[in-house]
Amino acid sequence: MDTCKKEKSKEKREKRSQEISLLRTIPYSEHRNFRWWSSETVAVVTGANRGIGFEIAHQLASHGLTVVLTSRETGVGEEAVKVMQEGGLNVAFHQLDIVDHASIEAFSDWIKETYGGLDILINNAGVSFNVGTENSMENADTVIETNYIGTKNMTKAMIPLMRSSPYGARIVSVTSRLGRLHGKKNRITNASLRQQLEDVDSLTEEVIDNVMKIFLEQVKDGTWESGGWPQVFTDYSVSKVAVNAYTRLMARILEDRPEGHKIYINCYCPGWVKTAMTGWAGHISPEDAADTAVWLALLPDQFVSGKFFTERREISF
Repeated sequence: MDTCKKEKSKEKREKRSQEISLLRTIPYSEHRNFRWWSSETVAVVTGANRGIGFEIAHQLASHGLTVVLTSRETGVGEEAVKVMQEGGLNVAFHQLDIVDHASIEAFSDWIKETYGGLDILINNAGVSFNVGTENSMENADTVIETNYIGTKNMTKAMIPLMRSSPYGARIVSVTSRLGRLHGKKNRITNASLRQQLEDVDSLTEEVIDNVMKIFLEQVKDGTWESGGWPQVFTDYSVSKVAVNAYTRLMARILEDRPEGHKIYINCYCPGWVKTAMTGWAGHISPEDAADTAVWLALLPDQFVSGKFFTERREISF
């Protein structure tokens, strides 16, 4: 029975992969005579020296945008940019550590001085310390600090710098289905906490921050296992719950911006990807994993915001 299920699951993945390969040609070929972006369009991709981030930067640059690749480590970031530049792509590098306020501030000053702002932000930078069946909480503080707080602070810093456009600026955050409130598996089972995060009308940054505070306090005192938190990749999953909630919150806050100054913010799950973060155990290539981020960033005439996607399809939070 298990073998049969695995084979059916594999067939389903392969079929969907083929569909995605076809879909990847549609938005760009169909609108060949209408691209809202140009070589002057600036896209910033965080944590892009390798893996999904590198591929997102590569694909955006391949579509003719100016891409700023950021990395916490200067050396590896410069090497990544060099590879793309040698391929004729317009890619620049700047060091950025999203958990360092001074680093975000320095980057903000540079992007404003160099380009006058940006049009697209891809929040890709993140960390995970558990591999396979391991579920250690040893690095929970770092995971929440990077994946949620760092992403939040970077988003806040970039919003004032996003340039006006009749097509709207775009923010896309890389998250995970592991952070779904209503997933069949691995969801938060604490009904009170789940309700706080799912009611978008009453959702605030303070609410999200407080849920993260409760989680970290329970990690510290050893009660997290009975606290109703996800049981697989717990700290990573909780951090992505927060980013997903923050995406919905910011979409609500940004929706009243006037025409010409719109900012559309969405998040997406790239799937289980063959990267260093997964110990190369994934079944999706970085090229395919990057596709939905690029698609959301370049949507020409479908203005969506506050949604969660995977494989170019909207899914529930």
